[in-house]
Amino acid sequence: MTQRSLTHAEAVSRAATVRQLSYELDVDLTTGEETFRSVTTVRFQAAPGTATFLEVRADRLLAATLNGVPLPESAFAEGRLALDGLAEQNTVEVTADYPYTRTSEGIHRFTDPADGLVYTYAQPSIADAPRFMACFDQPDLKAPVTLAVTADPSWLVRANADGAQTAPGRWEFAATKPVATYLITFVAGPYVQVDDAHDGIGMAIVARASEAEALHRDAPEIFMLTKAFLDRYHELFGVRYPFGKYDQAFVPEFSWGAMEFPGLVVFRDELLFRATVTDTERLERAAIIAHEMAHMWFGDLVTMRWWDDLWLNESFATYMGYRLVAEVTPWPQSWTRFGVGRKAWGYAADQRPSTHPIAPTEVADTDAAFANFDGISYAKGCSALRQLVAWIGDDAFLAGLRSYFDKHAWGNATLADLLDALSQASGRDLDAWARDWLRTPQVNTLRPEITWAADGSYESVAVVQTASPQFPVLRPHRIGLGWFDEQGQWRRTEIEVSGAVTPVPQLSGVRGKGLLLNDGDLTFAKIRLDDRTRTDLGALLAEQPDSLTRALLWNSAWDATRDAEWPALEFVRLAADVLPAETDVTLAESVFALARLAVNTFLPEQQREQGRAALAAAARTLLETAAPGSGRQLVGARQLTAVGGAGERELLRGWLDGTAVPEGLVVDSELRWSVLTRLSVLGDVSEAEIDAELARDNSARGEQEAVRCRASRPDPQAKAWAFDLIVREQGLSNRICAAAGLGMWQPEHAELTEPYVARFFAELPASAGRSGDMLAHLVAAAYPVYAVSPATLAAAERALAGPVHPLPARQLADSTDDLARALRARG
Repeated sequence: MTQRSLTHAEAVSRAATVRQLSYELDVDLTTGEETFRSVTTVRFQAAPGTATFLEVRADRLLAATLNGVPLPESAFAEGRLALDGLAEQNTVEVTADYPYTRTSEGIHRFTDPADGLVYTYAQPSIADAPRFMACFDQPDLKAPVTLAVTADPSWLVRANADGAQTAPGRWEFAATKPVATYLITFVAGPYVQVDDAHDGIGMAIVARASEAEALHRDAPEIFMLTKAFLDRYHELFGVRYPFGKYDQAFVPEFSWGAMEFPGLVVFRDELLFRATVTDTERLERAAIIAHEMAHMWFGDLVTMRWWDDLWLNESFATYMGYRLVAEVTPWPQSWTRFGVGRKAWGYAADQRPSTHPIAPTEVADTDAAFANFDGISYAKGCSALRQLVAWIGDDAFLAGLRSYFDKHAWGNATLADLLDALSQASGRDLDAWARDWLRTPQVNTLRPEITWAADGSYESVAVVQTASPQFPVLRPHRIGLGWFDEQGQWRRTEIEVSGAVTPVPQLSGVRGKGLLLNDGDLTFAKIRLDDRTRTDLGALLAEQPDSLTRALLWNSAWDATRDAEWPALEFVRLAADVLPAETDVTLAESVFALARLAVNTFLPEQQREQGRAALAAAARTLLETAAPGSGRQLVGARQLTAVGGAGERELLRGWLDGTAVPEGLVVDSELRWSVLTRLSVLGDVSEAEIDAELARDNSARGEQEAVRCRASRPDPQAKAWAFDLIVREQGLSNRICAAAGLGMWQPEHAELTEPYVARFFAELPASAGRSGDMLAHLVAAAYPVYAVSPATLAAAERALAGPVHPLPARQLADSTDDLARALRARG
């Protein structure tokens, strides 16, 4: 059943019609393997004689009544159920059969290859609640939901609110607080559960039975983080967690990192670590837990009125997530990870043709809303909030948030509502700040303009600000300036930047080196280095004691490389020289990833092997010099499995067969698959060897990695098989199709996969039977990123000129912009 995207105008009209809304939802998961049945009872008030519609995306609509009168078949079309001739008090009852999905949309059904057990969960996403219920699917029609679920009597069922099994297989739950439809969820299956409590709040963590070992190993850390974050949010916000219990479910094949369902946060189960991990992964998991918890206030308690204020959810949750990790966990370097990871994502998004304001004045429909879940709404918005806090002060910021929660709890709010609360708390008019930072897209560039005195001191220093010609806004910035003094100590001062040129008289006469704008990372701007700092960058990185400052220096170097101002080989050589001695694991992993991207996409073909060999040598050095069993050792091993060439084959083989494993290195299932995938790329793995590894690891993750391995082989049949998985709907899961895409394209296989490049752009957008969201995921996973040529660019542009669903079109446009940048870098 297709569904028309809900427009903003339709949502405004419907919100004016519907009042005093509530839902009762009864879901039966025992009707078969392909479909389930649900009965939705919708109660609401309206002006007599008015009309509206519900969204329903069912396979079969079995019955629909309005105030006891059956609705005609003609009332149901394009995923909408027309409701005409409303009374003052209305009751709509809809009984329908809906299809399960394998794409994490609606109700996802998964069979675990490890033991054959079946698991389900509800993912309403932005516009997918109608895949399991009849509803008014928009964020400003919040309502209490009373849920009942019929399931296998051996299953556990958890939902937003407290509930119990009232009869074998029958679960009934209390009514929720008023929530938007995109926040309704449940999980049902033979999940295992671990319980705890803190400060009067009940807690549970659930996961698949085959993940029980990882669950019990990771639960103490997850509970520890959950308790610490709850305490800190209570302290900061002055409002207790408002949704009763706090459950966290780790579910299979979840398409997002996590989702902030009140009372039952859902995570992708890769965040339960079944293998050895570094502090980077533990920090990121902590940030996600804190991010989703922040949504309990930003999004769940106070909900945006429409998707043009998505930033009220995601920017705040990102900011609070990384802030709390820095404040109350063992990873105070969280802003370092943000600076070189998430923030780089934001910079890239804000420079693409698809850029948009953090808070756009209009989001036309839900398809457009989906497309805005990007680096701008998350990372740039987070950085804008850091800049706001630096400007008005933390006390005023938090006081404004408390006022905002008090005034709008259980309702909806807009940008104007938040600005009003922050303005009153700070005593500042924030309209101009919001216009420059929130309503205008693109990013400024800040560069130092230095005149040197004869004695080597700064004669004069100024900060020069430029903007994109399309959006020539010069924003106000409060930034730090950092430099090494004559004694080798790092010094820092803060200044206000405004307009095109901001003199810095306090640096005149100072003898310094390594001047860095935006030290402390308080603003969102592209930072350029002066020529002397660029020349000495390797030594400056080695001398710099602060990991965040090192991250900012790397960010500047990467952005200049991405903009084709620096040759890519310069960045790769810098990484190869410096990273073996990098002590911060999160920074080493992040920069290695950027350097690999530079090797595989930015370097001209004749330099690629030189760059790859340099990174492989750096990885080996890190591996050999790191302490046994340390995170740095694991980083070195992982990087070697990503860039190893013919010279590393024997070494990698020794890890697989156990004959040459470095002391302290755990060659677990994750590392084994990484080794096997790299050897597959090098043509050193047979189908039989992949089958044997899958028999050794018959988990869902093993199944996905086996697909990626097969797709990575330099074999014509393997490429044809992988391409078919990508472009043709076969009822396979989102994860399996994405794994095929990740393995299909390899820089070493350019000649072998060249015939598929044009076919990808012609066939994937027309792939029948897939949702726009699924197609967007596949474009992201399977775009031929290594086929950097004018011919690829032309094929992509032809595809974009044709009829493409808005979601894959956005992803296609963004990936094509990256391709164009790679071409410029090679030039």
